[in-house]
Amino acid sequence: MTESTYRIQGNSGEWEVIIGLEVHAQVTSNSKLFSGAATEFGAEPNSQVSLIDAAMPGMLPVVNKECVRQAVRTGLAINAKINKWSRFDRKNYFYADLPQGYQISQLYHPIVGEGEIEVTQNEKDPDSPTRTIGIERIHIEQDAGKLMHDQHPTMSYVDLNRCGVALMEIVS
Repeated sequence: MTESTYRIQGNSGEWEVIIGLEVHAQVTSNSKLFSGAATEFGAEPNSQVSLIDAAMPGMLPVVNKECVRQAVRTGLAINAKINKWSRFDRKNYFYADLPQGYQISQLYHPIVGEGEIEVTQNEKDPDSPTRTIGIERIHIEQDAGKLMHDQHPTMSYVDLNRCGVALMEIVS
């Protein structure tokens, strides 16, 4: 590819095309990011919800160390900078399946900084060239619940089993 492949002409001049991805990967853990509620796939709706997940007043979150450990290990696997200090922030949203009214995330100070992943362009061809994809950051955040629209013809239901499940957001 030539350099011109990544540039387009607009009304105000030339633009450089940059494409990035945000990939959400669920962290494998027996409990949620900030509560001890289970994370078993396929459980009955609302059967894995703690008082924290349901946003009951006075409940304080406690971080799941295993989720943090897995994020650090992922960062090490991509030769990323592991930040010695990170912070969780509240991102305010109004979703029916997010009872807290906010998502706990690492918007400003993520646990993992810049790294890279090397990918083979054609994995079936052993001589295929590789490409290095830069990773800007990996941060840990809570997932929201799930809206169910197929349970009743005129109503939607909320399942909070996924609410609070740990995700790694991998940003290229």
